[in-house]
Amino acid sequence: MNVMDSSAKAATAQQMRAILDKQRAAYLNDGPPSAEVRIDRLDRCIGLLVDHQEEIADALNKDFGNRSPQMSKFTDVAGSIGPLKHAKENLRKWMRVEKRKPTPTILGWFGAKAEVHYQPLGVVGVISPWNFPVNLTFAPLAGVLSAGNRCMIKPSEFTPASSELMMRMFKKAFDESEIAVCVGGPDVGEAFSRLPFDHLLFTGATSIAYHVMRAAAENLVPLTLELGGKSPVIVGENANMELAANRVMNGKTLNAGQICLAPDYVFLPESKRDEFVTKATAAVTRMYPTLKDNPDYTSVINQRHYDRLHGYIDEAKSKGAKVVEINPAKEDLRQQPYHKIAPTIILDPTDDMKVMQDEIFGPVLPVKTYKSVEEAISYVNAKPRPLGLYYFGEEGDEKQRVLTRTTSGGVTVNDVVMHVAMEDLPFGGVGPSGMGSYHGIDGFRQFSHRKAIYQQPTSNFVEKQLANMRAPYGEGLQKQLAGSIKR
Repeated sequence: MNVMDSSAKAATAQQMRAILDKQRAAYLNDGPPSAEVRIDRLDRCIGLLVDHQEEIADALNKDFGNRSPQMSKFTDVAGSIGPLKHAKENLRKWMRVEKRKPTPTILGWFGAKAEVHYQPLGVVGVISPWNFPVNLTFAPLAGVLSAGNRCMIKPSEFTPASSELMMRMFKKAFDESEIAVCVGGPDVGEAFSRLPFDHLLFTGATSIAYHVMRAAAENLVPLTLELGGKSPVIVGENANMELAANRVMNGKTLNAGQICLAPDYVFLPESKRDEFVTKATAAVTRMYPTLKDNPDYTSVINQRHYDRLHGYIDEAKSKGAKVVEINPAKEDLRQQPYHKIAPTIILDPTDDMKVMQDEIFGPVLPVKTYKSVEEAISYVNAKPRPLGLYYFGEEGDEKQRVLTRTTSGGVTVNDVVMHVAMEDLPFGGVGPSGMGSYHGIDGFRQFSHRKAIYQQPTSNFVEKQLANMRAPYGEGLQKQLAGSIKR
């Protein structure tokens, strides 16, 4: 790296630090914003999404090579407006002082008060990913802004058209002291991670999260990490196989499987494997009768990920796995202007295959079988804890075994991915799939400081009791201890 590169990196870091200092100074000067100010900021975000919906769809289509405008409006526009409106409707209730009980109870009789006040943290950094770049920038703002914070955003360099558009959008509606967007590549992302935010949200790959966490640790910046992992599907003995196949393949082909919560692999009873493949093929054929020029079927984001996914398929074939490509029109996808990959099922993969080691993040679905559901539970528990887990079935005892004996960030029963769309449920990972959670009231709390406030009564009776606990220690304290130290 030459001197010019080092100088440019230093200048970029200084510019971002100046924005952070500006936002923090504005927060300290203005104090915690009122509910009206918070609602206004949320309304401005909603307005940006409504007014720029066509530009958003066009930018996402440009970034991916092919991405349906309707899908983009569904996932990135409507999918962002929902959380913002939910926050707008509920933030007054969330902001209320939370009363707690003083201890011992007698203090409450004399006027003691124990409360939790939700205070803005100050300036929150958001590093958003490329797979749903608009949604995973705007949806976190529901919690960030309802909690009363300012925000700096670093969107992905893999979706430059969307990132540039969002930068222009926010500049139209917000002063830099409220919300600012910092665009650029890995060097900008690294410098952004090192800023002394009051909180940092990172959504992306676990491999990158290690670097983000190390950088944030330099300033002891608290983190929310929304990562991923290999989210399993366990199909029960008596599950409706057609329903399971329809819903699994919808989750696996939406955005070409480029979803942190996409079903990563499926566990089936041995006797149901062929039926699942048949019904999965029929489901894909109904949704995507063609692939190559079908505007509804999303491209893989870039050549690197296209090659990575084909590498998984080629390795599985070379190691003896049966590979089923679902290509309804039998199109030749080798020559195309986009990076489309047909939905591909890999039957009976072994654990030495990369497809069973890495998060797939594409339209490739390994399918394993079990003799009893206990095998599937044991397999899941032997792996890193995933962001999502999915169970299909109606048998109560079996469902309870799966739910209580596995650990994941969240669960959807009889579908995939959908728990993320529930505004009143927390969304987050566990262990390697993330830390912290947001959405709804949990997002408000995640981006707030819960300040404990206790007010001591000033009555003579309370003062007398307190005096017993002060030096010189004597009979009064001894009586209190005798009453406290017992079974």
